[in-house]
Amino acid sequence: MPKTKPPVLRLGELTPGQSGDFFALLAERTAAARKDGKPYFICKFQDALRQATLMVWSDGPWFAACQADWVEGTFYKLRAQYEEHPTYGPQLDLEAIRAVTDDDKSDGFDPLNFVPHSAFDVEAMYQELWMLAETMIQDVPLRRLVLTLLTRTAKKLKVLPASPRHFYPFAGGLLEHILSVTHSCMHLVDKYRAHYPDMDPPLNRDVVVAAAICHDLGRTVELEGEIVRVRKSVDGEFFGHIQLSRDLVRDAARDLGDVDPDLVRLLEHVVLTHLTLPEWGSPRLPLAPEVLILHHADDLDAKLEMYVRCLSKDTQSGNFTARDPVLGKSLYKGYRPKEPPAAEDASAE
Repeated sequence: MPKTKPPVLRLGELTPGQSGDFFALLAERTAAARKDGKPYFICKFQDALRQATLMVWSDGPWFAACQADWVEGTFYKLRAQYEEHPTYGPQLDLEAIRAVTDDDKSDGFDPLNFVPHSAFDVEAMYQELWMLAETMIQDVPLRRLVLTLLTRTAKKLKVLPASPRHFYPFAGGLLEHILSVTHSCMHLVDKYRAHYPDMDPPLNRDVVVAAAICHDLGRTVELEGEIVRVRKSVDGEFFGHIQLSRDLVRDAARDLGDVDPDLVRLLEHVVLTHLTLPEWGSPRLPLAPEVLILHHADDLDAKLEMYVRCLSKDTQSGNFTARDPVLGKSLYKGYRPKEPPAAEDASAE
């Protein structure tokens, strides 16, 4: 009889004394030495629910592999027993370990389960953004340009944060932010086109929608590491996401060769200046009204996400949150209507 494959469990659901197979991220691998000089490693494995420590001693079976092969930020499949030490907390006693492979997806491995991530399904968000580009951009060559960029950046767009520590700083945050900004821009451009019917030419709806989708795609070049350890790339340090977004637009337009050059130039300007001020990172001042729509939609979306996240995670008592280190201030927790007094029971008289 062939052996039955053991079920894959979750580290965060193991109980003390339980053994099992589970996926985990090697979050830390710290080299240390005992008083007698013998080296050892402190390894911390985690999923979204729990972090547990594996002590790797120099005279143990895993020391050579840990020293030579184990890499922080890498996902592994482990077979181990889970324990909870009264002083040192969650501990692992390792039986087997290997790096995760593509075949593990059939057992439910998903790297997004090991890091903070968007509450929305990334595939559904990507398809929605694609649909908006496909149906809301009327100029066919411009539409093809935007769809080409979505195709080229799809892999990283689905997993990167919008920023490493400020707004939407979680996996899938970049896609969530771009989709939200695009919806806001569509609403605003339609509102102001109707409000200024005599404007000639009218606000360019195609460019506003295209710029909303493209304005932060440079983050896919600026940032590297994708899910676990996101950091700036060399190009990110050299040029920043605004210039890189403009470069993506320009390169794709050159490759396709059929987009109206004046339309490409306007799109580049909106992308390049959407932060509007040099102190915010804009290399030029905005010279087209379409920039204002993108700027305010983008700024509002980023700041509101930061406010909501600060309010939702706060545990401070009182009317104000603890000081948020990124916002640099505390936030008011909001007005709550007082409960009306309970009606007196007339039957008690």
